[in-house]
Amino acid sequence: MRTKNRYTVLAGGMAVQLCAGIIYGWSVFKGPVAAYLNWAAPSASLTSSVMLAAFVLGIILGGRAQDRLGPRKVTLAGGVLIGAGMACTSFVGRGAPWLVYVTYGVAAGLGVGAVYTSTIAASQKWFPDRRGFASGMTVCAFGFSLVVFAPLAKSMLAGLGVPSTFLIFGAGFFAVCASCSLFIQNPPEGFRPAGGAFSRAAGAGRQYSPAEIIRTRQFYLLAGAVFFSLPAYFILNPVFMSLGTERGLSEGAALIGVTVTGISSAAGRLAVSWISDRTGRKAAMISVAVLILCAALVMTAARGALFLICIVLVSFGFGGSASVYAAMTAESFGTRYGGENYGLVMIGFGASALVFQLISNKLAAGGSYAASFILAAATCAAAIVLVCMMKNPGREKRRGETT
Repeated sequence: MRTKNRYTVLAGGMAVQLCAGIIYGWSVFKGPVAAYLNWAAPSASLTSSVMLAAFVLGIILGGRAQDRLGPRKVTLAGGVLIGAGMACTSFVGRGAPWLVYVTYGVAAGLGVGAVYTSTIAASQKWFPDRRGFASGMTVCAFGFSLVVFAPLAKSMLAGLGVPSTFLIFGAGFFAVCASCSLFIQNPPEGFRPAGGAFSRAAGAGRQYSPAEIIRTRQFYLLAGAVFFSLPAYFILNPVFMSLGTERGLSEGAALIGVTVTGISSAAGRLAVSWISDRTGRKAAMISVAVLILCAALVMTAARGALFLICIVLVSFGFGGSASVYAAMTAESFGTRYGGENYGLVMIGFGASALVFQLISNKLAAGGSYAASFILAAATCAAAIVLVCMMKNPGREKRRGETT
């Protein structure tokens, strides 16, 4: 494959990620689904956490499979799971609403994780000279999904109803993922981009296997930083709409807020990846944690427009972390086993989604989320400490190359 075709691989991966980003759209689906199935709101909210946990498991399994079978087959399989999971959700009845955990949560979540890791791993291998850019562009599409699908889903749920909406989404997502999987493949062995300054941080040097990385201090610092830096977003994600209206936003403004979070998340994925290519990954990760910490503290009492601004900042930081942690993993452990290694680091992501959602449900049982946001700010402080303890292999290598 010629070098210029690496942009075709990137574009195909972005299209797949655009569909996969529906994982963050549960706040739009939750209300109509709960009403349709006569399902208690707290139980319906947990669907988001189940899906995020399955998402991480899908990253691990998909990463392992794509390291052996290649990204094309894994992307196709993931697309099948996403489409089938969404479509099957349309058949869930009032007698067993918990089946949504299985269809939307587990099946679609596994599929999203599989396509997420396969497209990121492939794009990083095609762009060893611009790894942050490749990760940022790929996951930017993932974050931008809410901009496209949140208003569309809201309109379809109101006009067509819950079953038809999920059936249409399932068929559409399968069609896009299956067709775009044809463009997702690894570069030839020893690939180097023409005219590119190849960063040896991840392209050469030691290529750690999954069994090897779990014996390193860097792995636990990375996974721990992911775990502690993201609770603010996981607390907010299933209640964007409902909490927004409680904090003084109209229903229309709350929906706009959900859309804006998609724009902000996508912007964070691009901006932070670009910055991290220049300042180093550690500096970017610390900046993201500080931003989320400040927004979480203000959010304890924020209302109206200020509350919306805080949501935007948290989403920006959340999106930014997605690109920089992927690049940091590649530079710390190499790209040969990149899919599976990133999946192991993302265990921190899945654990955070489950643990802090459950804790927040307890803390907010009386109706106030102030304690939840204070907790989220405290965890960001812990993440900053862990990041400061990490090595920054990408930055160190770049400095070494210029001397």
